[in-house]
Amino acid sequence: MKTRLILGTALSAALALPAFAEGTLNLYVWSDSIAPELIEKFSKENDVKVNVDAYNSNEDALTKLQAGSSGYDIVTPSQHFVKIMVDQGLLEDIGAKDMPAYAQVDDKWKGQWWDPTNAYSIPSAYGTAGFAVNRDIYKGPIDSWALYFDPPAELQGKIGSLSYPDEVVGAAELLLKVPFCSDDKGEMKKVYDLLMAQKPSVAAYSSDNIENRLGSGEVAVHFWWDGNVLKTRQEGANLEYAMPKEGLVGWLDSFVVPKGAANVENAKKFINFMAEPGNATVQANYYSHSSPMQLDPAKAKYTPENAPELFPTVPVIFSETCSPEAQDLVTKVWTDLLR
Repeated sequence: MKTRLILGTALSAALALPAFAEGTLNLYVWSDSIAPELIEKFSKENDVKVNVDAYNSNEDALTKLQAGSSGYDIVTPSQHFVKIMVDQGLLEDIGAKDMPAYAQVDDKWKGQWWDPTNAYSIPSAYGTAGFAVNRDIYKGPIDSWALYFDPPAELQGKIGSLSYPDEVVGAAELLLKVPFCSDDKGEMKKVYDLLMAQKPSVAAYSSDNIENRLGSGEVAVHFWWDGNVLKTRQEGANLEYAMPKEGLVGWLDSFVVPKGAANVENAKKFINFMAEPGNATVQANYYSHSSPMQLDPAKAKYTPENAPELFPTVPVIFSETCSPEAQDLVTKVWTDLLR
């Protein structure tokens, strides 16, 4: 789901005049989410010019597709946004179940509620959303969402949140034992009250530059994703990813093709390419999130010992697609919070 903007090359030209050339592929994916060496390898092997643009929230991806004529050939939304995009007619039926990539997907991710007929999407990565702690600053227990939403005095003013509600609201619901996508106004008032009580302790509502904000000590605790914590920790930051007893918010991203994409066949070639075991292993090692694909066990580098972030020891509850009424309540909670 998820990191800083590094990988992308601007698509301004492609968006101004969508490319219909046989040798073009325009990607709109989570920031820094595709291994650069795989982009280069695919480009050379298929004589395809690959343009990459990036986003930092599912909401951004959805808004781009809803606007129409996006110019993109592949997007990588999370499961509940795949469902929204399918329901709104924003995706191409690529016959996913008949693609070579589908055979490489772990069976547990097939026939899921966001794409029950396996027509529109091929899973690309999965993981959890939780919070990370800079252990140079805070050395206490981190086994509950209560630390994040109701921080002790030493952490007040040192909390970092995301800029959008999706997983943050879900985490608040876990702590309060409120069902995901509740349309009960009383229950969502509890969520709002919790977030408002937390607000004075929040130094930033931002989904950008989290690694710098947390690693530098600007904040001591930040809402973040498992693989991003892993990657930043491996780069030398003294971080720990919490395993709150209430559970973690789960996500699964997939490759999808926007309706009206100019380069559907190149998109399908790329998806199949990314699913090949050798390439999927390179991708998983680079992205530092779990892969739903078959990997080369001799080259896959992450284990519970060296990457505990990727092997949760608490329940994982996956985000759901909310009804319009429930989504309106989430939007209202977040809008009122940030006023």
